[in-house]
Amino acid sequence: MERHQVAVYIGALAAGGLVGWAAPGAGPGLEHAINPVLAMLLYVTFLQVPAADLLRSLRAGRFLSAALVVNFVVVPLVVAAMFPFLPAGQAVRLGVLLVLLAPCVDYVIVFSGLAGGSSQRLLAATPLLLLAQMILLPVFLFLFMGSGLADIVEAGPFLEAFLILIVIPLALAWLTQVWAARHTSGQKVADAMGTTMVPLMAATLLTVVASQVPKLGDSLADVARVVPFYILFLLVMAFAGFAVARLFRFDAPDGRAIVFTGATRNSLVVLTLALALPDALAVAAIVVVTQTLVEVIGMVVYVRAIPRLLPARGARSRAVQR
Repeated sequence: MERHQVAVYIGALAAGGLVGWAAPGAGPGLEHAINPVLAMLLYVTFLQVPAADLLRSLRAGRFLSAALVVNFVVVPLVVAAMFPFLPAGQAVRLGVLLVLLAPCVDYVIVFSGLAGGSSQRLLAATPLLLLAQMILLPVFLFLFMGSGLADIVEAGPFLEAFLILIVIPLALAWLTQVWAARHTSGQKVADAMGTTMVPLMAATLLTVVASQVPKLGDSLADVARVVPFYILFLLVMAFAGFAVARLFRFDAPDGRAIVFTGATRNSLVVLTLALALPDALAVAAIVVVTQTLVEVIGMVVYVRAIPRLLPARGARSRAVQR
């Protein structure tokens, strides 16, 4: 499954769409399953990196600075350039802003690793990125849409997401590592959990899509109009991330990780915020999920393209010699 995980994820998205279409009544129940499945996915993700390595990575100030710059300086500027051209509906615009202004804290680690990026450093940056978006997202919404809509997004859901999706999985992962270091049974459990990464990612994608497809209804045309903007965002951020990596003079693994963190968005976590919006803004949740569909396909391209954009030093030298 690890060798073919991208195909597995695309299959999960397709299966989710089929389930949502064939059994629309299951949508509300599946919505309640999103956070538990995502929390399990992040627990397994954190389990892959020893606590000592994670703490050591947190001291990589230059990498963390670059991650903050690309996500909270470059990305808002790119979104600001696109904003005047977005569809006029408030709900659609709010959904686009929610998802594009929030950096990914989950499967970015997987896709960056597939492309040879520094997954450990991205993993270490996860709590900081989630905290920063908790603080800055309401500010960005105020700047883009005014105080009326910015007041809708409260700190409460983000604090809950930080507790459920970061603090608890991280604490459980560290406890599992301590258990594994002292007892054979703990090591067996840790090894077994490590094999569930791909199935959990597939389950998360399937659950999210299946829960939201029944809500499409008459909103399909409105949602379709944002797809070109999501594609454009991925194209622009590939080169913007490359520029930031060059600015900080990173090697290929760190540079690739910076490109991925700038391009991948926090759709699975901000979906919980979009689902809490009033009924008049319900389309925002569909807009968020649409970004997931575009992004996963885009990541298939990224995994192959970004190593060419940022080749390893030896590969670059061989290319020059040719």
